[in-house]
Amino acid sequence: MIRPPRVPHLRLIQKAREDRFADEHIPPLMPRLVIPMCDRTEDVRAHNRYFEQGQFLSRQEAWAELGELIRSFDQRRVTTPGGTPVAAVLAAGARADAVEAAAAAVRRFDETGARDTLLALEDILEDNSEDHGVALVVALAHIDIGWAWRGESWGLELPTLNKGGFHSHFNAAARIIDRFDPFELDAPTLAAARCALLAAERRPDQRVADDYEDLIDLDPASPGHMRAMGVHLLPRWFGSYEQLELQARRTAARTIDLWGAGGYTWVYLDALAMDDGAFERLDPEFFIEGMCDILALQPEQHTVNLFAAFTGQTLSGWSEPGSNRARVAECFDWIARDFLREVHPVVWMQDVTPVLHPAPLPTTRDTQRKGRVRALSALAEHFAPQIRAGNRVIFDADGVSVVPA
Repeated sequence: MIRPPRVPHLRLIQKAREDRFADEHIPPLMPRLVIPMCDRTEDVRAHNRYFEQGQFLSRQEAWAELGELIRSFDQRRVTTPGGTPVAAVLAAGARADAVEAAAAAVRRFDETGARDTLLALEDILEDNSEDHGVALVVALAHIDIGWAWRGESWGLELPTLNKGGFHSHFNAAARIIDRFDPFELDAPTLAAARCALLAAERRPDQRVADDYEDLIDLDPASPGHMRAMGVHLLPRWFGSYEQLELQARRTAARTIDLWGAGGYTWVYLDALAMDDGAFERLDPEFFIEGMCDILALQPEQHTVNLFAAFTGQTLSGWSEPGSNRARVAECFDWIARDFLREVHPVVWMQDVTPVLHPAPLPTTRDTQRKGRVRALSALAEHFAPQIRAGNRVIFDADGVSVVPA
């Protein structure tokens, strides 16, 4: 198992704590695994606040103000604490009502109703024709409804009506996006939308690497773009395992000043979560080095929970001993011991994030409960030997302690 240097303040078994807990009466039902829970994190609050702001401004028809906000946040590369571009969240909120109405029409197979709903947005764009922030909202609404027509059956033959709806809306989105140059406007969200349009290209395999390279060069600090590229480079989409490995290495080299080896890890992260076959070409040492670099650069608990959930939940279950998958999954041990201080249940409920089309982050009691169960199950299984031996495993701001119960 590859393990980074021990974090200096980690205290697995601390004499001082043993002394303190030795004299403490512990009720019979006291939990043997103790870790703080953070249901409404800073990322959740920020994400939902910006989503609601975009929705409010569109309902008030304050399109000039909305467009200016999207452009400003995009140019300044402002993100939520979890790394989602704020411009994308505002755009998602701004189109939410129209997309919901058009999607309802799609479910009724009402092609005219879906088209007319988005034509109303295009009328707004005519009044703000030079505002690429407003254009982004309308283009992404067309992409959302294109996917509503297509459904989740990527790679399967569609009925004529569904296929026509998919291509009609993607073509409308392309006409809008092609009016603007992301590099001239310094607008990575436009470049991200260009990448989202790959699904309707005749030969997306010939464009996927170049389009994503352009996007990542515009906004290398945003891991979401690298994660999306990794997914689109899978064989089920527009690439191959060989291309995935090549582009992961190239991305790591281009972003080394920002991420160390982390670019390699970000490109592979969601691809590995979606497709076990991606482990075939993976360089596990490089991937683990990238995780170490990312956590050294971003040790906040959102990122820690992301990698803890990936190694402890997504990769849970049996793996061939010594395999690439097993070697990555084993990293759950040092991530939990050296970095994890609290559980963010919402992060544990996000398997592969919709990085290009953010929606409000779920904060319902059911989601929080399921996220807690996932995290506590993974931790309880990992620390089962200590717990079965009659100890309590306690996480706090100082690290992890194993103390007699």
